[in-house]
Amino acid sequence: MKINLSGHHVEVNDSIREHIEEKFSKIASHFPTLIALEVILSKEHHKIKVELTTNYEGGHIAATGSDEVMYPAIASAAKKLDAALKHRKGQLKANLHTKPDTTTPEIAHERVQEMDLS
Repeated sequence: MKINLSGHHVEVNDSIREHIEEKFSKIASHFPTLIALEVILSKEHHKIKVELTTNYEGGHIAATGSDEVMYPAIASAAKKLDAALKHRKGQLKANLHTKPDTTTPEIAHERVQEMDLS
């Protein structure tokens, strides 16, 4: 998975880059079809804000996390992204299952009449 990392009023150094790659390696292993992840770190009003965006199986998924310290903000956003990806994966699996056919009451009555119940 390719991680595009950018900072707004935040210096992105090697330790931050390594921490982000470590955090999202677990997500990459759980969702192998995930190709790229956009990570934007910004500092607003003495808080660090982490914005994550990606495309997964045709759906656009975004998650944000904020905290006064950098690493808990990254962890919060990673947890939210993992939950959103699991939700999307569940939706895709639910669409694969066949839905039961329902019949209108008139048709059901006709089918019961046609059955040989003796």
